[in-house]
Amino acid sequence: MSDRIADIWGTRTPYGQGGNWPARVDLKLDEGVAEAEVERWVQSACLLCSNGCGCDIAVKDGRMVGIRGRAEDRVNHGRLGPKGLFASWQGVDNRDRLTVPLVRENGRLVEADWDTAMGRIAERSRALLEEKGPLSHGFYTSGQLFLEEYYALAVLGKAGIGTPHMDGNTRLCTATAAAALKESFGADGQPGSYTDIDECDAIFLYGHNMAETQTVLWARVLDRIAGPDRPRLVCVDPRDTEVARHADVHLPVRPGTNLALMHGLIREVIANGWIDEDFVAGHTQRFGDLLAAVEQWTPEAVAGTCGVAADDVRRAAEIFGTSQRVLSTVLQGFYQSWQATASSCQVNNLHLLRGMLGRPGCGLLQMNGQPTAQNNRECGADGDLPGFRNWENPKHVHELAELWGVDELKIPHWAPPTHAAQIFRYAEQGSIGFLWISATNPAVSMPELPRMRRILAKPELFLVVQDLYLTETAQYADVVLPAAAWGEKTGTFTNVDRTVHLSDQAIEPPGQARSDLDIFLDYSRRMGFARNDGSPLLDWTGPEDAFEAWQECSRGRPCDYSGMSYARLRERGGIQWPCNDEHPDGLERLYTDGTFSTDAGYCETYGHDLTTGATVGPTAYRAMAPDGRALFKTAPYSPPPEEPSDEYPLRYTTGRTVYHFHTRTKTGRAPQLNAAAPGMWVELSAADAQRYGIGEGDIAVVSSARGRITAPVRIGDVREGTVFAPFHYGYWDTGESPDDHPRAANELTMTEWDPVSKQPIFKTAAVRLEKAAAGSGPAPAPTTAASRPAQPGTVPATIGGASAEAKEDLA
Repeated sequence: MSDRIADIWGTRTPYGQGGNWPARVDLKLDEGVAEAEVERWVQSACLLCSNGCGCDIAVKDGRMVGIRGRAEDRVNHGRLGPKGLFASWQGVDNRDRLTVPLVRENGRLVEADWDTAMGRIAERSRALLEEKGPLSHGFYTSGQLFLEEYYALAVLGKAGIGTPHMDGNTRLCTATAAAALKESFGADGQPGSYTDIDECDAIFLYGHNMAETQTVLWARVLDRIAGPDRPRLVCVDPRDTEVARHADVHLPVRPGTNLALMHGLIREVIANGWIDEDFVAGHTQRFGDLLAAVEQWTPEAVAGTCGVAADDVRRAAEIFGTSQRVLSTVLQGFYQSWQATASSCQVNNLHLLRGMLGRPGCGLLQMNGQPTAQNNRECGADGDLPGFRNWENPKHVHELAELWGVDELKIPHWAPPTHAAQIFRYAEQGSIGFLWISATNPAVSMPELPRMRRILAKPELFLVVQDLYLTETAQYADVVLPAAAWGEKTGTFTNVDRTVHLSDQAIEPPGQARSDLDIFLDYSRRMGFARNDGSPLLDWTGPEDAFEAWQECSRGRPCDYSGMSYARLRERGGIQWPCNDEHPDGLERLYTDGTFSTDAGYCETYGHDLTTGATVGPTAYRAMAPDGRALFKTAPYSPPPEEPSDEYPLRYTTGRTVYHFHTRTKTGRAPQLNAAAPGMWVELSAADAQRYGIGEGDIAVVSSARGRITAPVRIGDVREGTVFAPFHYGYWDTGESPDDHPRAANELTMTEWDPVSKQPIFKTAAVRLEKAAAGSGPAPAPTTAASRPAQPGTVPATIGGASAEAKEDLA
């Protein structure tokens, strides 16, 4: 295998349109372990991006000692990316792991046993329920648990406690994906399939740096590009990413102007007659609304607002309008930006205009950023009702009440579910006094971090944190619960294109750590949550029981799992939902007959006004009578709420680097990945660096109205007038306080969110920049992918390997 730090995507295996992506098995074992010495290979799938690559875990002497890709898996055909190769197993095999519960005594966290820790949680929970009721409780979870764990959390929260205050960090990541799919098609669920890469003749990537966020999927695109009939590529991104370098058209939009660009593309497609009039007439509604909204957005108008060339707008629209099979992918550049849901819906609108859904190569993937974000949304741990049910539909609430054996009034459905930013606002105000955070780190990942730290530190807030490590968030907790990691428990999870994998337990968790499912079941038992007949609300004994319960909950809904089982998943590997009697082997693409999930009795939502977020409501929705037709939804473009000014003249945007995931709790403990991107940096264009008198590696202070960070500068290929910062870096590995040396990107971002998806706006803020000191060397940014220096050869190349000392430090 090549150096997979320097050679991120591995060797090319070209193939042509309509061909089968050739297999290439990637393998990484611990130093000194030969393949023949592996005692067992345990089936799983990688949990370090949303791709869901099938893999096998290598086990020797009771430890995970490596990983290999599964050649027969439909998702990755044997490949793994750098995070999967190095951090999936190394990132959890670490001496820093939490192994016993911790409780706060006299202001300090001290070791305790499970009975003490869970007893304190149950005692405080019962007291608040008696004193204030269910609205005193909030739950904030992740996009990295298993399906079975999300469903347990959803049931105990909705039918045990009865609180609407449940959400996940999927709100920061893919809430807009779900919102856009629901607004256009009536329900969540990706219409397309990864195999659309094999069939398409054009690929559009909207705010999606696939080369770094989903490395194996980008390898598939690279292999199509290297084949005999290269698909054309269009990239929308303010940075000159690896995707942009391969693009036929790169549209480097000003952050916050995505909707104006999308209106311009739609206008060109309509004006040139590149639409399927029969499909529009027979399968959609509200075309007239769309036509009126885009009328003013000529290529020249788009150029003036978005800072892109008018001819590039025309060329991109021509590629979309004249290609026979287009695949579109969308991610955080749209989801975390201004007018997020409205902008993402326009991608749906382009596909509807051309009737490009449900056919090979005509794919639409409103991407996820996290590996199990789809399960969070399906199961309702993000606040929605499980099974893509509609909280405004009494029939759907009744179905759940019957399934769970509780009164309908117990299930919160009198108001919209509470989104993450509002949950923390309620904690700030004091109405939420009990907050349980599992597998996420809001002290680094939420916007406006100075405010977030104040909320987490409130003495009136009883904070429970369950995680693998003592994260920045866990340090504020009243009780810390040690959780089992990937490879240490069994469960299922679902990737972007609806492929469900089973991950079997390979080894025992360290010390007294327990699976998240066991922790939730223990809490439910201690609280005495029961059905109306007196039997336990959650009577499951393990993950397979939970999966079977979920199968019944999903039966007949868009995300139907009723035809799956653990045995079939072990035998077959990944299976796409819906999988049921009608589709016993799963369904590769949704909406193949042009019938959408918009029927008023079936849909997941009645929709919203995309400008204000106001709900349409059942009466107005039924009056529209969509009856299986998709909806053209849009909104007028408006400028972002915070634009550059004399005081803060630069635009600020955040994003990922290929070598890290989230707040680095796992990838930062993999020596190879940590060596490739060991510390925080910010990126400037060469023109801005010259204007500010800053050289490569010089130390800069970047400030917004909310805070400041100090970091070395990479002079790169970001758009002029824009500062880019990776959001992964916090404080757990520095030993420094945010007050002394602030470096987390979200010190600067604002508490503002999209009106429909409620997703925070991380991609748009105004900042100023000052040189603080001369640098002692280049910035610790990789020279690969989008963070490469603007002048090649000026910085030593990023390569694989890490020093023996670094490996020992991170062991």
